[in-house]
Amino acid sequence: MIAVGQKLPNATLYEFMNEETEGCSLGPNAFEVEKLAAGKKIVLFALPGAFTPTCSAKHVPGYVEHFDAIKAKGVDEIWCVSVNDPFVMGAWGRDQKVGKKIRMLGDGSAEFTKKLGLELDLTARGFGVRSDRYAMIIEDGVVKSLDREAPGKFEVSDAASILKKL
Repeated sequence: MIAVGQKLPNATLYEFMNEETEGCSLGPNAFEVEKLAAGKKIVLFALPGAFTPTCSAKHVPGYVEHFDAIKAKGVDEIWCVSVNDPFVMGAWGRDQKVGKKIRMLGDGSAEFTKKLGLELDLTARGFGVRSDRYAMIIEDGVVKSLDREAPGKFEVSDAASILKKL
């Protein structure tokens, strides 16, 4: 498992763009983690799946609610990563009204999640390989803080807890 002080592994994450911008087309766009994180302070939170109860009722809404306070601590971007495709992540972001506050990044094949060593095998429950629930503070691609939830818990990866660490 990745540890504090280590550099994020390079992998490709996908983001559904609701608007066409310079360099990004409408729809799914691929981004290399290494390039995306370079020179930025990022709060990354990950969760088992889009549209799931805790993720939709607490995890994402907390980061939307605390967005201004997190940004005021010098954070450049907030990333939500889940083992879902970019279409699902885009639809979930619209449903959660994240706007441009949170980058909803799909890790559909769990490439990034597995390289981090933070996968969660829920095959027996019909969900396949998912991401564990955790949050990181990253500076220029290096992990400065990592808080992984105990199974079935939601106590250390929420926005209020991460805000205290910033």
